[in-house]
Amino acid sequence: MSDDSFIREVNEEMRQDQARAIWDRYGPMLIGVAVLVVLLTGAWVGYDYWTKSRANASGDRFSQALKLANEGKNDEAITALSALEKDGHGAYPLLARMRAATVLADKGDFDGAVKAFDAVAADGSIPGAIRDMARLRAALLLVDHGSQADVAARVELLTADTNPLRHSAREALALSAWKEGKPADALPLFDQISADAGAPRNVRERATLMSDLIRGSGDAS
Repeated sequence: MSDDSFIREVNEEMRQDQARAIWDRYGPMLIGVAVLVVLLTGAWVGYDYWTKSRANASGDRFSQALKLANEGKNDEAITALSALEKDGHGAYPLLARMRAATVLADKGDFDGAVKAFDAVAADGSIPGAIRDMARLRAALLLVDHGSQADVAARVELLTADTNPLRHSAREALALSAWKEGKPADALPLFDQISADAGAPRNVRERATLMSDLIRGSGDAS
């Protein structure tokens, strides 16, 4: 046997001894970690399936409630939505809450609808964007069923240049002012919408029409 062969055999024997030593020391720990990873992965997959199943079931219930509302069965729809708000999962309790307020308005209970939207807007656990939408929805109802002050109390903060709902908020304020016989208050708001390149086309067109109407009536001053 050559010296090189002998050295290779010695090195191989040393590597095997080192591997056995490492396994004897850390093997049980590595097995435990592997088992833990498998168990955690299984638990996560199971939990994910469970939560998705519950959310899917809530989605089916929400769709059924919408069907009832679309069929004009408002009382049944509200009952279904109220139940979903209490025991639904995922985003559906909040969706049910917003939709129930809309159904109240559809059945002519405007006071109840405004109260429901106001409750969403006042709920600090709800994301700010949804709360702002609830304020706007309440204000739009109050354009026809409240005062300019009622509308302003809900959407005046939404008229800031950086707010994505500013166009609709300004329109609600302008319409409420115009309906109260205050065209001079309404005109600047309509002009502001018309001049805002970020406003949706249909909103800008309505604002321009209202501005022309107010100026044409001679009530702008």
